[in-house]
Amino acid sequence: MTGLAVLTLSGLDWLWPVLVLALLGAAGIWWSYSRAPGGGWRAAGALLKLAGLGLLAWCLLEPLWSQPRARPGANLLAIVADTSQGLQVRDRGEAATRAEELQARLGPAGGDWQTRLEADFELRRFTFDSQLRAVAGFEGLTFDGQATALGGALASVRGRFADRPLAGILLFTDGNATDLPEGAPDLEGLPPVYPVVLGREGAVRDVAVTQTAVTQSAFEDAPVAVQADVRATGWQGESLTVWLEDAAGTRIEEQTQRARRDDETLTFRFRFRPPQPGWSFYRVRAGRRGDLEAADPASSSDEATWLNNERIVAVQRGGGPYRVLYVAGRPNWEYKFLNRAILEDDQTQLVALIRIALREPKFDFRGRAGETGNPLFRGFGDQSREAVERYDQPVIVRLNTRDEFELRSGFPQTPADLFAYDAVILDDVEAGFFSAEQASLLQRFVAERGGGFAMLGGAETFREGNYHRNPIGDMLPVYLDRIPDLKEPPRMRWSLTREGVLQPWMRLHDNEPAEKARRDAMPAFEVQNLAPEIKPGASIMATTLDDNGVEWPALVTQRFGRGRTAALTTGDVWRWGMRDQESRADMNKFWRQLVRWLVADVPRRVELAVEPGSGGNSAVDLVTRVRNPDFEPLDEATVAFEIQSVPLEAAAANPPSVRLRGEPSLQEAGRFEATFAPRGAIGFLGAAVVTDEAGAEVGRSTLGWTANPAGEEFRSLQPNRALLETIARRTGGKVVDLAGLAGLAGELPQRQAPVMETWVAPAWHSPWLFLLALGLLITEWGLRRRRGLP
Repeated sequence: MTGLAVLTLSGLDWLWPVLVLALLGAAGIWWSYSRAPGGGWRAAGALLKLAGLGLLAWCLLEPLWSQPRARPGANLLAIVADTSQGLQVRDRGEAATRAEELQARLGPAGGDWQTRLEADFELRRFTFDSQLRAVAGFEGLTFDGQATALGGALASVRGRFADRPLAGILLFTDGNATDLPEGAPDLEGLPPVYPVVLGREGAVRDVAVTQTAVTQSAFEDAPVAVQADVRATGWQGESLTVWLEDAAGTRIEEQTQRARRDDETLTFRFRFRPPQPGWSFYRVRAGRRGDLEAADPASSSDEATWLNNERIVAVQRGGGPYRVLYVAGRPNWEYKFLNRAILEDDQTQLVALIRIALREPKFDFRGRAGETGNPLFRGFGDQSREAVERYDQPVIVRLNTRDEFELRSGFPQTPADLFAYDAVILDDVEAGFFSAEQASLLQRFVAERGGGFAMLGGAETFREGNYHRNPIGDMLPVYLDRIPDLKEPPRMRWSLTREGVLQPWMRLHDNEPAEKARRDAMPAFEVQNLAPEIKPGASIMATTLDDNGVEWPALVTQRFGRGRTAALTTGDVWRWGMRDQESRADMNKFWRQLVRWLVADVPRRVELAVEPGSGGNSAVDLVTRVRNPDFEPLDEATVAFEIQSVPLEAAAANPPSVRLRGEPSLQEAGRFEATFAPRGAIGFLGAAVVTDEAGAEVGRSTLGWTANPAGEEFRSLQPNRALLETIARRTGGKVVDLAGLAGLAGELPQRQAPVMETWVAPAWHSPWLFLLALGLLITEWGLRRRRGLP
């Protein structure tokens, strides 16, 4: 804020003599002009003489001007210049780029504004891109920085001058910060900031891929969706094309849209299935078709820059293997078709625990004389009394187990055994099959471990399996104590709800006509566990309509703790696959997508993530979370990171991998971190290998990610004046243009600074004031002479 000038009188000792003289002079003037002949000129002459004598009397009081100002040489002023490559943009109609114009203003040809500032302030000069750097001068700047860390630069200036009298920050930038995704930075403790805006709004012609997003779904035909937001500036009414290419440069898909207005953001969505499992990298390119097809688009295009026309995205297909435990109370057709469907998914393994005979309530002699074991096991292995299955034990078979020890004691009884699976499916098995401890453990598996759980319809599940007063029943998304009594089960027709249609894993075809034809061709089902009411927060994905026109929930889902649960109340889904080969394929896909939904987002013992880092604008933090077999945080571990660069250039060779050691986090148990700073637009494939205290491997996790520094830097070429105005307003500064530097240099010394002084100057000691008084008196004398008065 500029200090206001104050007028004071230093000659107050002359006040009374001046007043007396003023009164006598006024009386004499009145007496002199009152005797003159009439006319309006008398009043004019009297006022002229009175004003002239009044100015002379005013000078006798010695008036002084006083104004606060920054004490010369006592305050610091920081000049901070943006040297990122985002300034290498030429505005439409300009001969020089923004960088060249800034260089000219900061050099000797830019005027004497720096010299004028040095007369009052001690200047400190800095440049910044991803980091702040102190410089002696601004000669020979190179505008090649890959980021505009505006927030970091202001924070660094604040830290450097925390205890020093910093009067302000003169900030030269276009305001397109790459480290401020949430808006304005933390401005607490900053002096007034005076942003100097570089560039003009609406003066560029550019196509920019501003953002990309990758989502995974359980939709088998196209499990990966890539969304690209493209901003078209200066292309109103023209068509723009976006290509999706793989790492080898092969075009996967292309889409074209027309920009209807200027500075419009167009959204392109690609759905596809990566050919191989694991991580792979793709490139999104946007522009006019002719520019995309050119050998050198940067030279053939009339865009402001080509560096923001493409981005690299990392895509994962799979993420398994996922292990699903299937528990059935008896052999049935549902397992047969479910198992066949899962065998076609190389990322999912179905481990089965199937009871083929119930336990006997007491011993009944049914075998040979002296035989105490179950006759079903006659001739298999050790038949001693201690090893054979007894009549009072159920007969259970294990299928697709990892080894001979897995599930040897039946359903898991410890967290370490059960938590090794990603999902559990119950089918035709009653609640009494599980002990109270096992039922509670299964609930913990979903709520705490974050696993998936599904119950399939049948004669021994839901209410018929007595799950209505059981921890397992508490997880179900439907109520089991409000069941109607129907004497004869009706035939049911399957249909999707509106919410089910919107879920990719519930759709089996990629277009609505084919999906509707598929649903209409489904046969009627005859087995249904009636559960008409769902719990709060649950969602009905599918319903069945009986012959009486009553609609029943058929597939209901909900979140439960950290996991998810599903209730498939239809008990004879296998009928669907008995119609023809096409129906069989649809049913198999339904089973695979349902299981994929169950295991989606299930936590693993070792998980690797990439988070934005603080070690530079392009740096990332590699974060690994490690858990023990009970899925509790594990601190007694060693984490090693290995990062391999994956350049998307045909002739580029893979550089050597980088190895980093993970450091334990002080804020979160089981968390290990390392910082990695990449250079250039490239893909990265990282792996976290975890070992325990004995050196045995606990697990490993892989992750792909990309660095697009040029895409972030050139995400917008329009000056972000709104951000700069916010910074200036909240710090007490003001926004200026390059042409206003001279005016700002004259204004800054008058603004508030840490060290101030009072500037005093005599208001009467001015030749202009004397000439004005003399002019008034001469004018009055000339008027009198013209009228013939003495």
